[in-house]
Amino acid sequence: MLSRLGLPSFDYVRAGTPDEVCRLLKKHGEAAQLLMGGTDLFPRMRDGFIHPRIVVDLKHLPGMHDILYDEGTGLTVGAAVSMNRLACHSAVQDIYPLLAEAANSVASYPLRNRATIGGNLCNASPCADTAPATLVLDGHVVLYGLNGEREVPSSEFFIGPGETAMRSDEFLMAVRYPSPPANAVGRYLKLGRNRSGDLAIVSVAVFGFHDGSTPSSYQFRIALGSVAPVPLRTAEAEDVLATNPPGEEIFEVAAQKAMEAAAPIDDVRGSAVYRNAMVRHLTLRGLREVWERMREER
Repeated sequence: MLSRLGLPSFDYVRAGTPDEVCRLLKKHGEAAQLLMGGTDLFPRMRDGFIHPRIVVDLKHLPGMHDILYDEGTGLTVGAAVSMNRLACHSAVQDIYPLLAEAANSVASYPLRNRATIGGNLCNASPCADTAPATLVLDGHVVLYGLNGEREVPSSEFFIGPGETAMRSDEFLMAVRYPSPPANAVGRYLKLGRNRSGDLAIVSVAVFGFHDGSTPSSYQFRIALGSVAPVPLRTAEAEDVLATNPPGEEIFEVAAQKAMEAAAPIDDVRGSAVYRNAMVRHLTLRGLREVWERMREER
């Protein structure tokens, strides 16, 4: 489909309160679209994929641009926080470097000035860069609707391509991340067709820390992107790592389990066979790098 020269006509509303957003969503249904960064919304409108009658701007609601860290409660990121702000924030860099790494891998620098964490997660694309990081960091999304505020674990948020657990009268206000365990180490690895600015062909987030409650005394979390209908955790791979002493042999078994958890498709960016192989490769690489840093920091 050829791109149009401009956007179709629509009514613009700058929402003043969360309740106003919910009332507009209830009144207009699918004819209403929500605006934060617009990096996905406007191209889809321009190319004729969606035709909203009303666009509701959420950026100016209280808290939407906040990045707040508390040692006890963790990190709260407003949904309209841009990727560049997130990646450059001192608390994110120091305490949640995995999240900073994922945010910094989104598209190009100019787009990261507009792209938001809320939009990245709400689009529910299998290749959303912040989704694997949010999964392994045990993030929760904060939704606001006609019945008030509720939190949904990120593991329950993604339902299918473009589908989330968000109800028709709700919008995403913030993402909350608990304080990470002491000396936790994370790594986000992304394979694209070029070094920057591309969607992920495969992405892997690995997060490891000491955990005396497991047989191995360690816990590793692994999440995959762009290789299934939704971003996903790899339970069997994580179980292998929780029950066996860390090392090259166990890492290879876990990487194989991660590959088996994937269900990639063939598309113009890569074949399913290639994606599967890269899941195994990137998972193994991520585990090696995380383990090496964990050993250095002991």
